[in-house]
Amino acid sequence: MKLSQFNYEFSSELIAQEPETPIYSRDECRLLVLHKNTGEIEHKRFKDILDYFGKDDVFVMNDTKVIPARLYGQKEKTGADIEVFLLRELNREQRLWDVIVEPARKIRIGNKLYFGPDGSLVAEVIDNTTSRGRTLRFLFDGSYEEFRKTLFSFGSTPVPKWVKEEVTEQDAVDYQTIYAAKEGAVSVPAAGLHFTKNLMLKMRLKDIRLAFITVHMSICHFKGVDVEDLSKHKMDSEHVIINEEAAGIINTAKRNGKRVVAVGATTMRGLETYVTTYDEVIPFDGWTDKFIFPPYKYAVPNAIITNFHLPYSTMLMSVCAYGGYEKVMAAYKEAVEQGYKFGPYGDAMLIL
Repeated sequence: MKLSQFNYEFSSELIAQEPETPIYSRDECRLLVLHKNTGEIEHKRFKDILDYFGKDDVFVMNDTKVIPARLYGQKEKTGADIEVFLLRELNREQRLWDVIVEPARKIRIGNKLYFGPDGSLVAEVIDNTTSRGRTLRFLFDGSYEEFRKTLFSFGSTPVPKWVKEEVTEQDAVDYQTIYAAKEGAVSVPAAGLHFTKNLMLKMRLKDIRLAFITVHMSICHFKGVDVEDLSKHKMDSEHVIINEEAAGIINTAKRNGKRVVAVGATTMRGLETYVTTYDEVIPFDGWTDKFIFPPYKYAVPNAIITNFHLPYSTMLMSVCAYGGYEKVMAAYKEAVEQGYKFGPYGDAMLIL
């Protein structure tokens, strides 16, 4: 398939700039249910999702935790304002981080950057990895724990600027799933934002099982695809951890003919990275650069939950690969007509 096939009529007014409901009622958002075999569409509330699942079905959730990845500082000598976006930690002992710097054209190897109200946190540019990317070495004499605490205290929640320009303190709560546990993401696994404590309690009462995997979500899904031939697009890597317990829960459900629900596109990607010839999950701790687009046959999940994604996005492509291109694009057309909200703070979609 071609990039141009993943466009649809879209307005930026469809993007939700904040959740419409507070954290305890996130499951009141709208839910579009697509039955991929028939193309039937239903309009529900997210809390109605439990009507489609029962005993020993498994929801696979991504328990990564978003870090305050956006920092503002000044360049040495000139004092010019710079913005640093943390991508991933490269070396714990040496305090090395892979970052994006804006404006990139003003930053050179050897430059020192200062962060914090008093410029107390200093970083040195030691490598230019891409036209925009850099490797920074933070100069910090304290313990690793003290360094992380200091670094993150100067950072802000990395809500994408195409969602909202000004981030508030409330975003630190809103841009995080309630089950986030393992720090490392610089973008939220948005499909998980709709789960509330009350909904998860009801899931347990129905004997629906939960399996937690970790996919430290990067910004790769928000990067533009600049080739028409999708087979030539190269995805950035994300760190995936699937432990023995999660793999066991998922594989047992599959063997017993139960539903396995992938909560979010990153979860879908993680589950599909390494599977057996029997379509079962293999425990794994490593990196994935898997790019899923039609035509593709999913091995693990037989239901997915996702938010509504922007035109041309790789997430939209992975959803189309699961639900069928024509049916998903028809569902998106209806979602636009019905005023569903798009983006990480928007509404949800269930594909069965």
